[in-house]
Amino acid sequence: ETFDPAGSEFVDYEPEDWIQKPAFLEKVLNPDLRQWGSQLNLLWKFLGRKMKDDVKVNPEKYSIIYVPHPVIVPGGRFREFYYWDSYWIIRGLLYSQMYSTARGMIHNFVTIVDQYGFIPNGGRIYYAMRSQPPLLAPMVKSYLDVTHDLQFLKDNIHTLEKEFEFWMMNRTTQIEKDGHTYTLARYNDQSRGPRPESYREDYSSAQSFRTEGEKEIYYGELKTAAESGWDFSSRWFVLNGTNKGNLTNLKGSSIIPVELNAIIYWNAKLLAEFNKELGMTDKQIKYTEIAEQWLEAVTKVLWHEEVGAWLDYDIINEKKRDYFYPTNISPLWTNCYDTDKKTYFISKIMKYLEKTNIDVNQAGVPTTLEHSGEQWDYPNAWPPLQYILIMSLDTTGDEWCREIAYEFAERWVRSNYKAYNETNAMYEKYDATVLGGHGGGGEYEVQLGFGWTNGVIIELLDKYGHKLTPEQQATAGSEPHTGASISASGFSSSSVSTITQLLTAILALLA
Repeated sequence: ETFDPAGSEFVDYEPEDWIQKPAFLEKVLNPDLRQWGSQLNLLWKFLGRKMKDDVKVNPEKYSIIYVPHPVIVPGGRFREFYYWDSYWIIRGLLYSQMYSTARGMIHNFVTIVDQYGFIPNGGRIYYAMRSQPPLLAPMVKSYLDVTHDLQFLKDNIHTLEKEFEFWMMNRTTQIEKDGHTYTLARYNDQSRGPRPESYREDYSSAQSFRTEGEKEIYYGELKTAAESGWDFSSRWFVLNGTNKGNLTNLKGSSIIPVELNAIIYWNAKLLAEFNKELGMTDKQIKYTEIAEQWLEAVTKVLWHEEVGAWLDYDIINEKKRDYFYPTNISPLWTNCYDTDKKTYFISKIMKYLEKTNIDVNQAGVPTTLEHSGEQWDYPNAWPPLQYILIMSLDTTGDEWCREIAYEFAERWVRSNYKAYNETNAMYEKYDATVLGGHGGGGEYEVQLGFGWTNGVIIELLDKYGHKLTPEQQATAGSEPHTGASISASGFSSSSVSTITQLLTAILALLA
């Protein structure tokens, strides 16, 4: 009786800059996919939220963090903004030509950094002890690439630097390797107590620990996993030096993640670029030096020539964690590698992808290859990870890598489209093994909406819409795909065999 209904912090809102026919739709040649893109564009109107004035006047009455501009929320149970979700939402908004809404969302984050010194996990005060992957500077880069709004950059560069400093001061550690000391980043929330948003579940699961000290360590690891965005996954399990176990074996604060450090490098490069644009030479030099140091650390600690990929590092056992994640190639996305040796890295990565057999999954790339029952594990496929994998390959500029990127994008678009056609919904996650299947597992039912899913699909439609079709097309006189489809999972998808054939062909050329 003492609580207002869910959503009472908001007033009715419809984005003023929404347009019915953004330019990306013109690039989508297939009429069915174009109609779908139009429907996804329409969803922005239903995911928009604007806070009522009373949240600003009486903040003590609300759990939500006040922001001055409207936001696009993920959807479903997620009624507030979330940090890393917003990167793909904002990119989707930019492709939908909703520049004012995108600018407002970025400015909201600027005001939050000014208030808290960093960006919390999400838009509630109980998230204010942990963050999520630091994508504010890349959000600004996305916005500037479209609008060239240098005044916005000039007004807010100090805040971007402030957020970067938070990660440098609070989320880094030193790694000793081959007689050298390297600084790298990790997720690490060590605030006390259970997650406020999941208090009952955390308190209950902590009862397997005997002492209060052990329980506090466990609570910190739960929140650390949440800070990564991967809550939860066997990726953060450390049991006898392996990724086996359950939530009680969470040790994410003792793992150096590949994509976090690739993103930190990207932040440093962007801050150097931004300061150069503004004529701030001293700061340009400062951030360039940080980026160079980070690239060296990522290469020396996380790159493994014998594996052909970057791998997370286990601080406890002082060893690599040789398990597949789409993020293992994320340094290609942020150019966090020696680009003078691009051919070498491409050759290694192609062999690595072939070895993992991820191409047997007809509906996307799985988050891991572990069957743990956690939602960030097999067989779930998540939009941001599809995006990172696709863009990692595409960003190389290599013709073969780009062709494989397209094949992965094609199967993701087709699976999302099939699910939408059958259920009239977009999901936060999907099943990599079932075309059109939505994901499962974890602490809650699969959610509809869905902000980052829509953003990723809109960008893929813009990029590949000139050749995408909703299903495999057979045209008269066309050459059929040769070779047998992979049978390990019982699939006979021609797109599955296409990736296998491409990888085989590339490796033959590189041999």
